[in-house]
Amino acid sequence: MMVVMALSTAFTKYFGVRHPIVLAPMGGSAGGALAAAVSRGGGLGMLGGGTGDREWLARELPIVAEGAGKAWGIGFQSWAIDVETVELALEHSPRAVMLSFGDPGPFAERVRRAGTALIIQVTDLEEARRAVDVGADVIVAQGAESGGHGARRGRSTLPFVPVVVDLVAPVPVLAAGGIADGRGVAAVLALGAAGALLGTRFQATTEALVAPSVAEAIIEGRGEDTERSRVLDIARGSRWPAQYTARTLGHPFLDRWRGREAELAADPRAKQDYQEGVARGEIPALPVWAGEAVDLINDLPSAADLVGTIAAQAEEALARAGRH
Repeated sequence: MMVVMALSTAFTKYFGVRHPIVLAPMGGSAGGALAAAVSRGGGLGMLGGGTGDREWLARELPIVAEGAGKAWGIGFQSWAIDVETVELALEHSPRAVMLSFGDPGPFAERVRRAGTALIIQVTDLEEARRAVDVGADVIVAQGAESGGHGARRGRSTLPFVPVVVDLVAPVPVLAAGGIADGRGVAAVLALGAAGALLGTRFQATTEALVAPSVAEAIIEGRGEDTERSRVLDIARGSRWPAQYTARTLGHPFLDRWRGREAELAADPRAKQDYQEGVARGEIPALPVWAGEAVDLINDLPSAADLVGTIAAQAEEALARAGRH
């Protein structure tokens, strides 16, 4: 039986969790079962509230609230929600609310007034300063290697994390972007982070709300096949602000329209072709959001077991580094 030591950090102490491992609140795919499993495994499960779809939240919030048994949280895209969305989430007593992509200011005071921890994800130093100003309890420094949405001109995780750590001290920092195993967790702990936030790795788990084809694509995917683009957001008619691009695996529409975003945005027929392709099953219903560390993912475990495995890998990596 594998014995996992606890890596104690400012983050684990603050939330009373065993491991400095956090589920990225991936909109839609980080549902209640996945978030609850990560929390049961000793990490912090974060429900992917995304744009605040009321029907989705009504279904998934009770699942995590009843199934986690320990601390859990929920994340939203700041550009897409209103205060009422945050109020709905707070009714279920999450331990944390995470805000990403946009100004957290309109929601920060309401979260703090509830006695709930405020986590803010940042993609540049201006956002990091703003997060401190509005009273973030924890700041997530997201590097450009991350899957899904991030800053168009984002910084790489390795140099970005320690700069944020120094800038916002003593606020604990979580590192995100290109982390898919315990070696990545160990690396960001060495950079001064208090923990790591993982997304793509947790999409390939038995509890994730993704189609089997998506999990298979992640397991088979390679980091060199991922790229950042706005093409698929434009084609889907997504309201994502232009300053945020999305890292995905390859896609036929991306191949067709790469570098022609303005032309695509002005061509209603092209967007109709996309929808018709989806309806015919020729185009995947959703892009496969995946980060550069996707090469390291080769199995489909339970998320609760995965947390312990990653923590053990991190312990081993740190011990190995200490022997050199």
